[in-house]
Amino acid sequence: MKVAIIGSGYVGLVAGTCFAELGHQVVCVDNDERKVTALKGGAIPIYEPGLEDLVKSNVAAGRLDFTEDLGLALEGTDAAFIAVGTPPRVTDGHADMKYVYAVAHAIAEKASGDLVVVDKSTVPVGTGDEVERILRTTGGNFRFSVVSNPEFLREGVAIDDFLKPDRIVIGSEDDWAKAVISRVYGVDGFKGVPVLQTSRRSAELLKYASNAFLAMKITFINEVADLCEAVGGDIRDVANGIGLDSRIGRKFLNAGPGYGGSCFPKDTLAISKTARDYRVQLRTVEAVIQVNENRKRAMALRVLDACNGVVRGKTIAILGLAFKADTDDMRDSPAIPLVQALQDFGAHIRAYDPQAMTNAGKILTDVEFCKDAYDAATGADAVVTVTEWTEFKEMNLPRLRQVMRSPLLIDFRNLYSVDDVKNDGFEYWSIGRRTETEPTLSQSLAAE
Repeated sequence: MKVAIIGSGYVGLVAGTCFAELGHQVVCVDNDERKVTALKGGAIPIYEPGLEDLVKSNVAAGRLDFTEDLGLALEGTDAAFIAVGTPPRVTDGHADMKYVYAVAHAIAEKASGDLVVVDKSTVPVGTGDEVERILRTTGGNFRFSVVSNPEFLREGVAIDDFLKPDRIVIGSEDDWAKAVISRVYGVDGFKGVPVLQTSRRSAELLKYASNAFLAMKITFINEVADLCEAVGGDIRDVANGIGLDSRIGRKFLNAGPGYGGSCFPKDTLAISKTARDYRVQLRTVEAVIQVNENRKRAMALRVLDACNGVVRGKTIAILGLAFKADTDDMRDSPAIPLVQALQDFGAHIRAYDPQAMTNAGKILTDVEFCKDAYDAATGADAVVTVTEWTEFKEMNLPRLRQVMRSPLLIDFRNLYSVDDVKNDGFEYWSIGRRTETEPTLSQSLAAE
């Protein structure tokens, strides 16, 4: 089949490349001439493990191409996937739909035959209705149908998520459209994968609800981690015990500095705003949003506490800037408010991230970016691990201690064993595990 992907950002590029890998003829459309030229040459604008090689191999095989010409991309196309951004509006947090609707208008003007238009972008409930209206009132004398086909890609493992999905959701009331999209996904690589055929509005809501629930799991375990610190528990044991319950599962139960990235922050805001528009209040989601924002800001206070209340004039090494490992995505990263708050407190910041320093440099100022973790830690009064990169987990801790001014390690990802770190001579602070300077609840009660 011939498939067009409109938008060559994170979702569009992964989807288009994977559809090509599965044997379809794919053309990705983007209005950025430099990006299109780079992609034709096999260079990609984002870091996603395995994606660059997959792009190059499918371009070489002639299954994947890139263009600025939407009309050309739509010639003979069976399905056109809209995969442009839906960032939150500054005014109210609602998803900004101007890019999606602009693409809908362009498809209506450029399409030359029957076409299934697929919303791959994460969009509020009712978006498909508006896209259909645009196509119907602007388009030519041929058949259109609009399908919601949400993506469930995790940055860092997006290729596996696409090629080995938990489920495929096809939201449409049109038998012809459902048949076309079923054919797109009906290749050998997707046999055995559950396919949920549902209404378009249900599919639109399903994506937001999924992300809101996962954000809630993260926020819940972060609050339980705080309780563990207060009573002398270990959040790793608590999370493992919770995760062994088959009704819950272990994923998204790793305590840390709060969630960030391209999906959870904007999607929780968007579903909350949608609910209010329909006179429904999602109190749990609203609480998740507020608790997560408060947590990210509070991380700097933890560093301040570990430094005896003073960081002015001190050098703090930040290891990890991306919101998670295996990506260069800085969107809503917990590292941003952490670095900015520490700078407000008077600290000098040295930082290192394996992939995200270029993007971080567009956001953070007066930060000394370093060549590796040991370089960042050289002369530091404290090292703070913010992102769970494997290379940080595998650091030589005695070497790290040797280059630091003071052996203070603040671990926001629980990368290390408490005993191992202390045996290497560090003062160690982590998440959801009591430090030796903090009394347990039982000790406090005994003292009373």
